[in-house]
Amino acid sequence: MKRIAVLTSGGDAPGMNACIRAIVLTAEHYNIEVFGYRHGYNGLLNQEYKPLDRDKIANILQAGGTVLRSARCLEFKSEASAQKAAANLDELNIEALLVIGGDGSFRGAHHLSQYWDKQIIGLPGTIDNDIWGTDATIGYFTAIETALDSIDKVRDTADAFERIFLVEVMGRHAGFIGLSAAVSAGADQVLLPELIKDSTSALQSILYHIQTARKIKGNTSYIIVITENLWPGGVTALSEVLTKETGTDCRPVILGHVQRGGSPVAQDRMLATKLGAYAVEAAIAGKTHIMIGESAHRVVEVPLEETWSKTKELDPYLVKIQSQLFDIAQGHIAQNLD
Repeated sequence: MKRIAVLTSGGDAPGMNACIRAIVLTAEHYNIEVFGYRHGYNGLLNQEYKPLDRDKIANILQAGGTVLRSARCLEFKSEASAQKAAANLDELNIEALLVIGGDGSFRGAHHLSQYWDKQIIGLPGTIDNDIWGTDATIGYFTAIETALDSIDKVRDTADAFERIFLVEVMGRHAGFIGLSAAVSAGADQVLLPELIKDSTSALQSILYHIQTARKIKGNTSYIIVITENLWPGGVTALSEVLTKETGTDCRPVILGHVQRGGSPVAQDRMLATKLGAYAVEAAIAGKTHIMIGESAHRVVEVPLEETWSKTKELDPYLVKIQSQLFDIAQGHIAQNLD
């Protein structure tokens, strides 16, 4: 093997640069040239690339974002686009393409594989941690730390004014960030897409929980963590309803894209480095159409299609901890039911 290429696609995630760095350094060790495509699949279509070597990736380990830039590319879904991408890769004599991204990026890689007969390997780079087959995705640990730091700061002002705060975190279809941040921050409630199916009954449960908690603890701060786009009308609409129904000022805090940024924490740097290095060695070994992940601290090879066709579940014990064991109000409710 003489030449490989790498691109970052979809939403950026802290640790993508660490992964690029590991790919380049490992490839150099095996005397393989690396080309980086800029702006995701758009760069692949526009033949927008740059050679990567040790000097080009110096001191990017600690940087957030991605030096290759990223983008979403709806155009890439067409047959003509995949054929054009394949021709561009062949023009550079690329033998393996490494794609760092989430499930949408992996679907794009699968689409390309129908028209390009070389090797394709995926690396899970998304803060949502919703990729099946790997315990964690690159960027997930940093996103939790960012959310946790924000919730801790919100708790200070919530305590000072004895307010209810709704903290919205990312995770449109998956509650991994929300659950981990809620448990870590000691949030009073967490609202996740996996757990909330009906907003009407959920609202009654939220109100009852607030009332019960305040009977036990008095007027004190109350923090609810909620994932984005979960509530009809958004988190602002829910805060207005809670203010009206409880008679207590409820403020929404939307963390938004701040969760994507920042220097990656140690866990993301190590994960990205391990997976990036292994991906190059897997390519040398002739592997293709797989994602490189980690399970029980061991590197694993997962068929690419399984990463989106199978659903990754929340840790059921963390759900139990948050909803039962560490919840004073729930404990009080359970005692009254006995």
